[in-house]
Amino acid sequence: MTLRALRVLGEADLLLAEDTRRTRVLLERHRIEARPRSLHAHNEAARTGEVLERLSEGAQVALVSDAGTPLISDPGERLVAAVVEAGFDVVPVPGASAVLAALSVSGLPTQPFTMLGFLPRKAGARDALLERFRASSETLVLFESPRRLPQTLRRLAELLGPRRACVARELTKLHEEVARGDLAQLAQRYAEGARGEVTVVVAGAEASAADTAPEVLDAEIRARLAAGEPSKQIASALSGRGLARREIYARVLALREAAD
Repeated sequence: MTLRALRVLGEADLLLAEDTRRTRVLLERHRIEARPRSLHAHNEAARTGEVLERLSEGAQVALVSDAGTPLISDPGERLVAAVVEAGFDVVPVPGASAVLAALSVSGLPTQPFTMLGFLPRKAGARDALLERFRASSETLVLFESPRRLPQTLRRLAELLGPRRACVARELTKLHEEVARGDLAQLAQRYAEGARGEVTVVVAGAEASAADTAPEVLDAEIRARLAAGEPSKQIASALSGRGLARREIYARVLALREAAD
């Protein structure tokens, strides 16, 4: 908890929380007398009108999530979009982020990475999503409930193979735990489930010889250039293809110049 965050919570005229019971514990610990109002998936639309009215009156409104950073797989997207659309300022108050904390301790490449959030509960939708990233070299980050963690790790191992991975549990909290290994090993370790907030980091796919063939690489670079992607973004996205990022970046510039 930062000093800035404590100041914002203490000065807010309206404090919105995903779970008011959990937020009251935080407020009481820091002797903040504000009384939080709930904002969750079932009342966000209705609460948005109230927030806009209070903002128009000059009030300061703060949004708190149960854990981590608001809006990252938490309620608040519709609220923030409406507030921005109405012309009011939206200011981030940085604190703990499970995504970045897990990446930083995973021992896996930290960029580029793709944040998948919570995987779909239905098996077909979940598998379809993972299939989209099976050949991607990007590191994957996802959230999972403690109860579904064993099943998810087993399915990741089946679909993605023996990739390196990290399960980070209760990050920045009292019972923080970080476990590393391949997906099958982690599935066995957590076969009985886990407790707390869970973040999973999975290594991207290794490049095959076909992927690193010059003609294949050039074809993908040209396609990305045609789609309007910036040169640095292309180099980052293709940096797992067996070449250093600077080498791919040089090739992107050469092809861009040739096209021009």
